[in-house]
Amino acid sequence: MSLLEVNHLQKIYQSSLGAVKVEALRDIEFSVMEGEYVAIMGESGSGKTTLLNILATLDRPTKGSVLLNGIDTKDIPDKQASSFRREHLGFVFQDFNLLDTLTVKDNILLPLVLTQKSTVKEMEEKAKSVAKSLGLSEMLDKYPYELSGGQQQRVAIGRAMITEPDLMLADEPTGALDSKSSNMILDIFEQLNQKGQTIVMVTHSLVAASRAKRVLFIQDGLIYHQLFKGERTDREMFELISETLTVMANRGEV
Repeated sequence: MSLLEVNHLQKIYQSSLGAVKVEALRDIEFSVMEGEYVAIMGESGSGKTTLLNILATLDRPTKGSVLLNGIDTKDIPDKQASSFRREHLGFVFQDFNLLDTLTVKDNILLPLVLTQKSTVKEMEEKAKSVAKSLGLSEMLDKYPYELSGGQQQRVAIGRAMITEPDLMLADEPTGALDSKSSNMILDIFEQLNQKGQTIVMVTHSLVAASRAKRVLFIQDGLIYHQLFKGERTDREMFELISETLTVMANRGEV
């Protein structure tokens, strides 16, 4: 079953006077099945960040549509967009985006508090469960500035998990981390996906992309190519991704 459907997506930005137009996305089309783990790769300026912003309902396409569970996101009124994001999407950012004035527990609970659909007891139980699964049980009363980068990203993942979103969106989730912390975060994503969480991740990292089940490559606002992992090892996937990126850089064909 398709959880996410992206149909002929186009995005054009133009200057305030309309003189300069930039076509960030030309004709993007793909679908993501429930339980998939998809990585999106491409050079800077290829359109992948624009695509992620549209998937996140933070931006609207010029043409085309994005359907999440059959709901066309461009039809969601602006007043309801925030609640839609909280209830259906989870976000993990490169820079963590935690609130330093809140404890680890409160950062994790924030989306749940904003939905106002759980009792205090239910929220406490969920926070403990999520923290335990991420190895954060002993850190719930600490503040983000007391944690390492890897620990902060685990808190961010906890915040994304707490509402049990239909789709988790990750933007360069290992970009600010060392290799050890990166591998730990990628292990967590893999474990979440094995439990059924659908993940779409934008990344420049070949290591991160090689852990996904499918990799989409964007070039000049179009889907250039895709790779399915299947039975391949992480190393085999890494090499295939590297080869594809090399061909893309040389403007060749796969």
